[in-house]
Amino acid sequence: MIATWLVIGVFAAKHAGETVGRLELRGGADEMTEARLADSLLTARFSRPISEFFAVTVQGPTPITEGVAGQVLDSLIATAKAEPWVRGVLSVRATQDSTFLAHDKRTTFFLVSLAVSHDSVGNVVQPLRDAFQRVLRHVPDGEAYSVLVTGRAPLDIDIRTVSAQDAHRNERKLVPITLAVLVLAFGALVAAFLPVVVGIMAITIALTIVGILAQYMPMSVFVLNMISMIGLGVGIDYSLLVVTRFREELNAGLSADAAAVRTFATAGHAVMTSGMTVVVGFAALLLTPLSETKSVGIAGLAVVAVAVLLSTTLLPALLAVLGRAIDRPRWIARRLAWYHRPAVWERWARSLSRHPYRALALGGCAIALLTVPAFFLRIGLPSRNWWPTETEAGAGIATLERMGMSGYVQPLRMIIEFPEGTEATSATALRGLKHLSDSLRSDPRIRDIKSLVDLGPGKGVLEYSLLYSEPDTVRAKYPDFLDAYLARDGRTTLMDVIPSDTTSLTTTMDVVRDVRRLVASQQIRQLKGTTIRVGGYVAGALDFQRLLLARLPLIIALILGVTALMLALVFKSVLVPLKAVLMNSLSVGATFGIVVLVFQHGIGAQMFGIDGPTSAIYVLVPVLVFAVVFGLSMDYEVFLLTRIKEAFDITGQNTLATREGLSATASVITSAALIMIAVFGAFAFAHILLMQFIGFGLAVAVFLDATLVRMILVPSFMQIAGRWNWWPGVRAERRS
Repeated sequence: MIATWLVIGVFAAKHAGETVGRLELRGGADEMTEARLADSLLTARFSRPISEFFAVTVQGPTPITEGVAGQVLDSLIATAKAEPWVRGVLSVRATQDSTFLAHDKRTTFFLVSLAVSHDSVGNVVQPLRDAFQRVLRHVPDGEAYSVLVTGRAPLDIDIRTVSAQDAHRNERKLVPITLAVLVLAFGALVAAFLPVVVGIMAITIALTIVGILAQYMPMSVFVLNMISMIGLGVGIDYSLLVVTRFREELNAGLSADAAAVRTFATAGHAVMTSGMTVVVGFAALLLTPLSETKSVGIAGLAVVAVAVLLSTTLLPALLAVLGRAIDRPRWIARRLAWYHRPAVWERWARSLSRHPYRALALGGCAIALLTVPAFFLRIGLPSRNWWPTETEAGAGIATLERMGMSGYVQPLRMIIEFPEGTEATSATALRGLKHLSDSLRSDPRIRDIKSLVDLGPGKGVLEYSLLYSEPDTVRAKYPDFLDAYLARDGRTTLMDVIPSDTTSLTTTMDVVRDVRRLVASQQIRQLKGTTIRVGGYVAGALDFQRLLLARLPLIIALILGVTALMLALVFKSVLVPLKAVLMNSLSVGATFGIVVLVFQHGIGAQMFGIDGPTSAIYVLVPVLVFAVVFGLSMDYEVFLLTRIKEAFDITGQNTLATREGLSATASVITSAALIMIAVFGAFAFAHILLMQFIGFGLAVAVFLDATLVRMILVPSFMQIAGRWNWWPGVRAERRS
């Protein structure tokens, strides 16, 4: 067994590093949404669409359109146009539009439209950045200029890089912290090293599996951090339980081989049961309509399955070989004897058994109080800190925000398709477009409109009708603009809606809803019969949010139902699974309440590097936190209930069994929780806001679960329920 896992581990260590390059930068929905359809029409119908584009910010020491600085700007624009995969460039030079310039005239930006597919756009980010740096190296005082390439693809590339760095950095930090907690838990270095080995192997092997799967199906870059968190957490969690039980059996007088067999039959059974409950949450994510959540589901299944296999095969084999050697060096145990004395936990268990109703009431009130903010949870794109500012793309977004132009990177893209026989440049169509543009401009949340009827301020419909009556003149004067905003069929046009610089991503989602309502109302007579679709990043996020929230009730029902059924079969009880589902639901609700307080309302957010409230929680957070937390919380439930049931089968006394189960597992649960909190809490300080949401939520959930729920609520409930805990598995009347 050891040799087999050694071969697998060496193979995984060799190939795990290849996984990062195979992961998808962007996700998407399985269904054709309105935003997705709009984006596909933009690519298919326009000659040089600005569907995939970069925003390039340029800062200089002098006014950027004049003198030497102007020559540098022209060189950068020419360099971009010279690339074979560039369709066109929109800049202050092409449109004479002053909105491309900052107030100080020293900063500008231009848009680079790309002639590459959705899947290939990430491959041209670095070549363009390198080309711009070559230009700066050959101009006088090139170091005085700042050129930043941003946009959706550059942000995706930089996020993947930062995600990988966060995963590696946290793994390096967490291994010594985890080892220290394990030394405290075991009082021995050899025993402490075994769970760390299992955790690292679980991560490495799971990454290799995901890398292989990524060659045949889309896997999101988001799985990198999730595999690190879950692999290290559950791998060490399960190993801690197995090693602890093995040492108990050795201390009971069994030989190493017999202790390993007994450990597999008891703790190994608990690990497999626990693993199955965790797997349920990840399997439920496969029902979601987004590739990001499906990827997390697949990665979670892989890493938990590997952790369970390692804990029930490799670990018992290693323990059988090591035997009493796991207690070395013995002097550590003597120094840490205070931590392993069961007296503290026994006194706690007796106290609960004497006052179970009081403990249940106090613990329930605390959970309820923490859950209250969850009722004010707002789902949406966060208003700040969504893009990592430490990266070039994030710094580019920050530059655009200072200019008040960040909306140009993520505009609302309206594809307006007129009926057959109606040209988009006809007088009636132009009148309808002008009316729509004016209606949108009256909204203070909208900064600017780019369309066929927005070439300059003060122009009326008559002027535009005369202008477009001579298409050759228009094309000669605005070639890039016309190809970007008028389709080849002549009856489809694009209208870009630029949010105001005071409008966050959160409130831009409200703008999308309002624009769609305006379009659906058909208030503009000249646009009756037209088909208008609203696309763009924010519209796509809104569509994904709607799809995911529509599936959420099914996901919750599946997780609750399957988990309850599994526990009912394992413990042969009706009340135990119902109680477990209720307690875990309370834990999840309280977790959401704290997440809302810290992130949505910004209470204490500064300690995580967030400069204010996010105003909303991204839709993936409640879905992933519920799926993952529900399974992980069940770990401690299974650990505790297994020991209580084991004691009950021997004594037949529920009160005594509850005391023994709590005192036997309390130190294991506490140590496992400390490790889990350290692992998940480290990711609360990541550079990606989504990972901060997830890491913080999981850390809080484990803390609440290991303290309020497992140490107070569950034992109190078990005491009160008495023999009914085990009905109908135990029919005979027993003294409790």
